[in-house]
Amino acid sequence: MYTILLLEDEDALRRGIRFKLEKDGYHVIACSTIHDASRKFLSQTVHLILCDIMLPDGSGLDFCKYIREELQSSVQFIFLTAMDTELDIVMGYETGADDYITKPFSLAVLMSKVHSVFKRIENLSLSRHAKSAVIRSGRLTYCPGEMQLLVDGQPVELTRNEYRLLQLFLSHPKQILSKKQILEQMFDSDGNFVDDNTVAVNIRRLREKINDTAEKRIIKNIRGMGYVWDYETEQV
Repeated sequence: MYTILLLEDEDALRRGIRFKLEKDGYHVIACSTIHDASRKFLSQTVHLILCDIMLPDGSGLDFCKYIREELQSSVQFIFLTAMDTELDIVMGYETGADDYITKPFSLAVLMSKVHSVFKRIENLSLSRHAKSAVIRSGRLTYCPGEMQLLVDGQPVELTRNEYRLLQLFLSHPKQILSKKQILEQMFDSDGNFVDDNTVAVNIRRLREKINDTAEKRIIKNIRGMGYVWDYETEQV
């Protein structure tokens, strides 16, 4: 059974989400403060965090940053918030969120995203067992089975989204992938509920980690069409 940490201070909304998640078979840890959520996250295994941003004892952005930077956790993280400007959404992804849902939202949309998260986790688990070959591309060496990446021989840590994006590019070298194709592969099956900024933010973060500079571009932006991994790959 998957465990979901729900951090939401609005009682009625928290109860409604918890009821729906538990009805669908998930174990839910419901909290209304960052202090309580931090304590419970450290005490047990959590597979997904659903988090508001404006909370009684601080910002959900700071909680996400704590999870990513201090705890070095790659747990799936989705914001549920009324902060819906483009800047708010970009900041959410910059902090380390895997997804961002603006209020008001329907429970059907939320459950679609939650189901997609765990479907990806299950598919990733299967692929780890199925794939053992090491992939090389330019200065990168990637082992899908262990989700390990080396750049110029040095290990590089990626988030789950960045690993999914890397695997997508390495599976389609020299092939232009549109934003829609990337969204469909990385997020929801139809891509309807994810903001276009998601692609740009994740590609920029991946570029930074693999030392993809303007002087020697690995991931090229093809104006009006999408992105392409501009290196051949080989399995060794």
